[in-house]
Order: sequence, then structure tokens, then C-alpha cells
Amino acid sequence: MNILADCVRVSGFRGIKCLEVSLPRVAVLIGQNNSGKTSFLKALQLALGDYSRALSEEDFHICQNGSPANEILVDLRIVPVGPDGKRALKFSSDWQAEFGDIIMPEATGHQFVALRTRSQRNPLKGNFDTKRTTLDKWPNVATWTTEKVTQKNLVKRLEALPFFAVEAQRDIHQELRERTSFVGRVLSGIKYNPSDVQALEELIKGVNDEAVGKSEELKGLKKHLQQLNKSFGGDGSAEITPLPKKIRDLSKHVSVQFGEDSANSFSMEYHGMGTRSWASLLTVKAFSELLGDQHATEMKPFFPILSAEEPEAHLHPNAQRSLYRQLADSKGQVIVSTHSPYLAAIAKSEDLRCLRRDGNNVKILSLSTIPPEDQRRLQREVIHTRGEILFSNAIVLCEGETEEQALPQLFEKYFGSEAFRLGVNFSGVGGSGKRYLPFLTFARDFDVPVFIFSDGEASIVKALKENYEAVFGATDMANCPQITILDNTDFEGYLINNGFTASLENAITELDGPDAITNWMTKRQGSLLRKDKSLQAPCPRCKQAIGTEIYRDYTASGGRERAILEILDSSKPKYAPAVASKLCDLDKSAFPPKLIEFFEKIKSRLSL
Repeated sequence: MNILADCVRVSGFRGIKCLEVSLPRVAVLIGQNNSGKTSFLKALQLALGDYSRALSEEDFHICQNGSPANEILVDLRIVPVGPDGKRALKFSSDWQAEFGDIIMPEATGHQFVALRTRSQRNPLKGNFDTKRTTLDKWPNVATWTTEKVTQKNLVKRLEALPFFAVEAQRDIHQELRERTSFVGRVLSGIKYNPSDVQALEELIKGVNDEAVGKSEELKGLKKHLQQLNKSFGGDGSAEITPLPKKIRDLSKHVSVQFGEDSANSFSMEYHGMGTRSWASLLTVKAFSELLGDQHATEMKPFFPILSAEEPEAHLHPNAQRSLYRQLADSKGQVIVSTHSPYLAAIAKSEDLRCLRRDGNNVKILSLSTIPPEDQRRLQREVIHTRGEILFSNAIVLCEGETEEQALPQLFEKYFGSEAFRLGVNFSGVGGSGKRYLPFLTFARDFDVPVFIFSDGEASIVKALKENYEAVFGATDMANCPQITILDNTDFEGYLINNGFTASLENAITELDGPDAITNWMTKRQGSLLRKDKSLQAPCPRCKQAIGTEIYRDYTASGGRERAILEILDSSKPKYAPAVASKLCDLDKSAFPPKLIEFFEKIKSRLSL
């Protein structure tokens, strides 16, 4: 059995007016820049780490009236968890011995430990006082900052619950020279048995003597340095030691080499920032495991909490995924903040926590509990394959490939800005109204505005309505301010029905030549188009549907338009960009009416 810091509350810290965050064992914080991710991690460091020494006036939240908050509060609840990761009733015996009388029971009998950190200004000293206490109850979330609770001073830090904060700016090459860095603390803790020290120093002396003896330059230097004896009455002795003479000095000269093999490795200073940043993160794991081994030797419990800010920095996508796996496999609890869609995509959907600005505050969002199959679809169709959506201001969903390629270009022409600059992401759902569900679930839970540009066929509209209402409740689809539905046809059919045939013709002839449409009609005139089983009654003997053969006839009314649709349907990935380009040649006021209607809905909702 282990433990978990399952809930954190923050008040009055930086951009956070008041916030409660539930934490799994591995939490992935996502959100746009300045959404509060770093502030939350710093608040945790204030409660469990060493940030109180760096506290400044800028850390106090600025209220709406322009005055700073009077105090900073950070509450942390620690609960026991079982092997399945779910909350258990009581702490194990070793944690009970570690926590002692600060363990409190709930009315249900579930045990917990509640820690409070309060930081206030000290006007007499001109600095800040930070006080840590334990609470006798976990207050109601609505009144936790004002509710009266019994508090007991926490005299010293909980050594069994260390907090390791890894900053966004990190470089192992620099940290090797800093005794307070994680790698510096590992090196400063190196210990050897006295007999091993003597043996190692004899080996080092032998290497130094041989290195000097085989170098004419070093021998000459040593010879001249021996003249120092004249200044000390012949009692001095000059030595040259390429390697540190004493074992205690080895840590001051340690370097990290990396390469394809030991013969082709190079010092970290010659590697890029990605490798140096990655190595820095791994030294934190090494230091944590070293402390864990020490606690295990003393038969004491140990549960580290690691926060890593932007671990993906300077790493290519596959390296980001590998690093995330290494962090997630760490012992204890891990909290990662990231802007990487690749890293967020491999996290479990239930581990994601999205932070968003909410006026003068920050709000936290997570995915709701949904049936397992829907959960898998959400992970597979949204998070895993379209991770950039996690960081969007709005999502635009559409049916086919033509719309998916055309809408972003038309959006840019209409608004005078690329969609991504405004935080708008476009995504096709594969021509099926049923595939809207995972996108809609994500948009609802993460509070992302979603707009839908849908084909108008009855079956697709029916499926869209069922899925939309399953997420957002009863909706008038025809008058929904975030949905535009074409008139009983698909996008290409709508364009032809509304006078944009020339744009489609130009797209085809630009790619295939001026006679492409005529040649298509000539070659296929009279050929079988399809068998329509709905036009005849079933066979009276075998009861099977009898298909009526439908043949192409381009001589009938609308024949050329039908040929154009057939050509476009034959290879949408090929023709979609050209169709989009031809539509963009139009003035935006001459765009198809449904497109203008759709873009105006987006403009109104997002205040563009």
C-alpha cells in the first residue's frame, strides 16, 4: 500500500485566485501560455519544497480592485491508496508510524493527512513569513479559505514526502558545477569505505605518475616547478596531477560523456540542449532513487513527488514520448506541465488536467467519466491522433476531405489571418455523423467552443443530432448558433446547386487539362453507375432484393454537373486543394452563403 497527494487547493498565488485540483499518480497539465500551469507547480513547491525562500511581492494574487491578496494559502490532502491505485480506508503501518497523530479520520472512516501552507507579509522585517500546519479536517471546497479548522504547527518537513521541482530551464553541463543542483547533490553524497579510498588513491597516483612520466612537456614543467624549493629551504615538493589526487575531490571534476559507444562519446558541453535537458531530468530520478534507497535501508517509507515543467524542451517527438515514459515509470507521484501534443497524446486521457484563464482566476478541467468504449474512441480519435486540439481556442468539425482542406484556407481569406494564429483547429470526422461523439465529449469537458459544418443528407444529420444531443442535450439543429447544415447534399453538391460550378470546373481542368470533363463524359457515357435495390420489390421466390441497374446518361439535364461530381468523388485528396484555391480566388463577400453564415457564427462566438 502507498499514498497519494490526491487534492491540492491554491488561493491568492500569482494568477490563481482560488483553485482546487484533483491529482492522479501521473498528472499531465496542459493549457495555453499563461494559463496557470507554472503558477500551480510553484504553489506546490511553496507547500512541499523550497520556494518559500524565493517568495516575492509578485507572487501575491492581484485582485480585481487592483490590490494584492493578503495571504497565500496552499492546502494539500494525502490519502492512502491500494495496489489498484484507488483510495484505501487506512494508511499502512509504516505510514501510520511516519505520520503519527497528524492522521485524521473522515466520517466514513477514511484516513487522510491535510497540510496547509500560509504565506503572509512581515512588514517589520520587510519579507514574508511562511507557516506550515496540519489540519484536523478537510474543509468544504466552497468555504475552505474561511472555514475555521484546528491547526497544529508542522515543526519540520516530511522527509518521507520530498518534492523535486524540475525547472523549464535546465542544463546538466551547468548543473555539474552547482553543488545545490540534483546532480551536484548526488556527487556530494559520494562515500567510499576507508580501505577503498586508500586503494583508489594509490591507483590514481600510479596513473598520474605514468601520465607525467610519458609526457616531455609535463616532465619539463615539473622540473621547473621544483625550483619552488629554494623559497622554502628545500622542504617543498611540487607535483603535477592530471587527475585529482584525493577521492574527495573527484566530484569536482566529474563530467558526463555520451555517444554511440564509449570510444565515440563526448562531454555534454558538445551535445545539443535536448540531450543536456534530458540528462538533467534523469539526474533528478537518480537523486530520488538514492534517497529512496536510504529510506529503505532505514526501514522508513518514502514517496517522492516530482514536478517537471516542459520536459519536451529541445526534444524531437519520439524522444519526447520516451522521456514521458521514463517520468511516468518513476516511483512516487509525477506532475508534468507541457505544451507538446505528442507528449499529451500518450498520456492517459483521465490523467489530463487542462488549465484555462477565467477572468481574474484560473479554472481546471478534466475529462468526465464515460463508458470504456467511448473512452477508447476519445483517446484514439482525438487525443492520440490530434493532440494539437488539446491547446485550441476553438474546434471546427466537418464531414469530408474537401471541407477539411478547404475550410482552413477559406477561413484565412475571410478573417485575414491563419486559423492557427487565432487558436482555431479544423478536423474532419471521416464522413460519418457517428464519429462526432469523441470530439464533442472533449469539447464539452475541456470547455472548448466547437463549430460544425455538416453535410445535409438525412442519415448524416440524424446521426449528428443524436450524438450532439447525447453530449449537449436537446438542440434545435436548424437554429443552433454553432452548427451549419448544408441543404440535403454534400459540400460539392451544395456548390453546384448554388452557382459555383465554374470554380469546380476550373479546379478539375487546372489539374487534368481543358478537356478533362468532356473526356470523362465521352468515355463513361452509357456505362453502369450503380444498382439501386430500392426501386424494385424483392424477389417473390428467394425474398432477396433485386437491384435495378442505373446507367450514366450525361445527355440528360444536369449531365455535366453529375460528371463533375463523379470526378471530384474519384479522388478527393487530389482535387480538394484545387477546389479550395478556386474558391479563395473569389472575394469573400462572394463566398457560398452557407460558408458566410458559418464564419459569421464563429466570428460572433469568438469575438473575432
